[in-house]
Amino acid sequence: MKVLLYSQGQNALSRSGIGRALLHQIKALESVGIEVTLDPKDSFDLAHVNTIWAGSRALVRSIKERGIPVIVHGHSTYEDFRESFAFWKLIEPWFDSNLRKAYSLADLIVTPTPYSKGLIDSYGFGVPVVAISNGIDIPEYEPSEKRKTAFREAFGLKDGEPYVVGVGFPFVRKGILEFFETARRFPDIKFFWFGDLQRIATSHVVKKAEARRPKNAIMPGYVKGDLIKGAYEGALAMLFPSHEETEGIVVLEALASRCPLIVSECPAFSPWLVDGVNCLKGKDVDGYAKAISRILSGGYGADMIENGYRTAEERDLPKIGSELKKAYEGLLSGFFKKEK
Repeated sequence: MKVLLYSQGQNALSRSGIGRALLHQIKALESVGIEVTLDPKDSFDLAHVNTIWAGSRALVRSIKERGIPVIVHGHSTYEDFRESFAFWKLIEPWFDSNLRKAYSLADLIVTPTPYSKGLIDSYGFGVPVVAISNGIDIPEYEPSEKRKTAFREAFGLKDGEPYVVGVGFPFVRKGILEFFETARRFPDIKFFWFGDLQRIATSHVVKKAEARRPKNAIMPGYVKGDLIKGAYEGALAMLFPSHEETEGIVVLEALASRCPLIVSECPAFSPWLVDGVNCLKGKDVDGYAKAISRILSGGYGADMIENGYRTAEERDLPKIGSELKKAYEGLLSGFFKKEK
């Protein structure tokens, strides 16, 4: 079997979850012996398309005209576009139209969680939907004192000095306002938000919050590789107060790094993240502050860290590759049928 993996504008998406997901798909499929091509002009048995824009839809139509089945990946929902970019309310009808057209063209939709599957099923496109995690490359997150030291040196942190990390685009939806307000409760602890966005695309609400954020809320921009891995490994906690997700690859990264995790009660985090078992959950700034205080007092034990790591291990890329292979084989064999 040979599969086309496609993302329109991959370079522009490299800092996004969609960009990370494509890299994970490549590794996952190669781990189970599936040949991958990124060239739409190549020959292939099945296409797996990660983007929903006009160019992607034109490609999907041309592939289907050749009798080749197409998967469109359900990275996005109507719900998770809200509270994102500047002027999102004006853009939303255009985005929703793109999503509807792209998903309706698919022979199968793969989406990361049962929650996002339920949302997409509810839209009534008549396309079968399966839930398969974006996955995480577990060996990449083996402990490294060198990475932790490099991070502390890069940001002027003393040995043993606690800090909290948050990762994502600076969207209201990602919980950046709550992140800043939680930082305000702990003036002696540095809170690093990693992620950036062009100013023109950043909402007025976020720009205003950034200007008024407490001094201990630090925004270094986008970091990657060993630097972000070192940040996870040495952090007091990863705080991810997102309002809406389809999964959240950064959550898997934190768990794989054995970093204590604090998340919101976003439905995408259920049932696989359980408060007090493999993470701590909060519904507001008071809840996030309480969770951080609990960690500071030693209330996030080794069992919770190991439970979180096992949660990540369940989504290791070879396991995701096997699930994708099963979905591909089902599509090629005619197991999945679109509603007429």
